[in-house]
Amino acid sequence: MKYDLTLMLNEEDESKIIKELLSSLKIKVEKEDFWGKKTLAYPIDKFKALYYFNWQIDSAEDIIKELKNKIKFEEKLIRYLLLKA
Repeated sequence: MKYDLTLMLNEEDESKIIKELLSSLKIKVEKEDFWGKKTLAYPIDKFKALYYFNWQIDSAEDIIKELKNKIKFEEKLIRYLLLKA
């Protein structure tokens, strides 16, 4: 199945950690978009601006469940949104 994964990170280079997680789970990344640094309407964890990334990924549903469990424990990740495409 295809999914859209949107990430909010406090540093641009931290997307490598998520890419490594995806590759370790053998999740195929079909498209990568870097949306840039955006100012937030209100601070989140003392951050006033964050870097946004959007990836279109393709994987089985059971592997996506494993991704959700592992992504919760990434300290560098401020927020994420994972939706079926």
